[in-house]
Amino acid sequence: MVRAVSDARILARALADPGSVAEFDADGWTALLTMARAEQLIGTLAMRLDGLQMPDGVKAILADARAAAEHGRRAALWEAEMARRALSAVDCPVILLKGTAFVAAGLSAGQGRSIGDLDILVPRASLDAVEAALLAAGWEWVKPDPYDDVYYRRWMHELPPLIHRDRDRMIDVHHTILPLTARITPDAAALIDGSMALENGLRTLSHNGMLVHAAAHLFADGDLAGGLRNLWDIRCLVDEFGTDGQDAEAQRHGLSREVARSLRLVDALFAEGTARGADRLYIRRITARDGWGRPTRPITRLAFYVRSHWLRMPPAMLARHLWTKWRKG
Repeated sequence: MVRAVSDARILARALADPGSVAEFDADGWTALLTMARAEQLIGTLAMRLDGLQMPDGVKAILADARAAAEHGRRAALWEAEMARRALSAVDCPVILLKGTAFVAAGLSAGQGRSIGDLDILVPRASLDAVEAALLAAGWEWVKPDPYDDVYYRRWMHELPPLIHRDRDRMIDVHHTILPLTARITPDAAALIDGSMALENGLRTLSHNGMLVHAAAHLFADGDLAGGLRNLWDIRCLVDEFGTDGQDAEAQRHGLSREVARSLRLVDALFAEGTARGADRLYIRRITARDGWGRPTRPITRLAFYVRSHWLRMPPAMLARHLWTKWRKG
C-alpha cells in the first residue's frame, strides 16, 4: 500500500527508483499515471518501469506509452531531417535543441521523452536566410498579428513560430536561449561555437551547454510549468556526463545561480538531498499535482507565473505589453 498522495514527489521517486512502485495500490498507480501524463513524463516513466511487476491494466497503459514515445521519436527525427534539407543551402550551423537534440544524439535524456515542436538554434546574422529557406520549403506563420510579429522580432530569442502546411509540425527558430529583454544575457556565439556535429550535419549543444540551456529555460524564463521533466533532463545529463567544466560554462552565460539551483533540486527530488530555503518554494511549485494529476497550489503557481513575466522584461515594458495584449483580447 502506498501512503496517501500529497504531490508529484511520488512521480519523481518512481523515476529515480523504479522499484518503489512495488508498494503501490490502485490509488497509487492512478496518481502516478495521471501525474506522469500531466507532466509529459508518461513515456519516460514507461521506459523506466519496463520489465517490472505491475497490474495488467498498468502494463497495457505503459506499453502504449512506450509505443507513442517511439512514434514521437521517429517523427521528431524526421522533422529535423526535413529542416536540414530545407536549410542545406544556407551557410550556417543548425543546432538542435531540447528533446530532438537528446534523441538525435542518442542520449539517456531522450529515452521515452515527450517531444513537441522542433527547436533549432542558428546565428542571429543568419535569421533572414533561414526564415526565407523555411518559408520556401512549406512552413507558414502561426501568428499573423502584426503586433506579435514585431514583438517576436524585436524582443524575443526566436522568430515567430512557423508550422508546416502539409505536416502540421511547428518549428521554433532561436538565435539565443533567453529573450533579449531578460535580465540575463547568455553568450549565444559561445554556445554555437561549442556545439557538436552529428553524422547528418546537424549539431547539438555541448553536454554542458545542454544543461545550461535546460536550467535557463526552467529558472530564468518560464513559470516552472513542466519543471519536473526539465529537472529529469538535467538529472540524466549529469548522470551520463558528469559536471566537469559546468561551473565555467554556467559562469560564461551568467547562469551560475540557475545551474546551481537546478543541481540542488535534482539532488532533492531524485536523490537523497534536502531542499532548504527558497529551494523549497521551487519544489512546492514543481510538484503541485494531486492524486488525479490535477494542478494544485494556485497561489504558488500564480506567484511563479508573475515571476516569469518579471524576469522576461522590465516593468514598464511588461505593463505596456500586457495592456496591449489585454486590449486585443
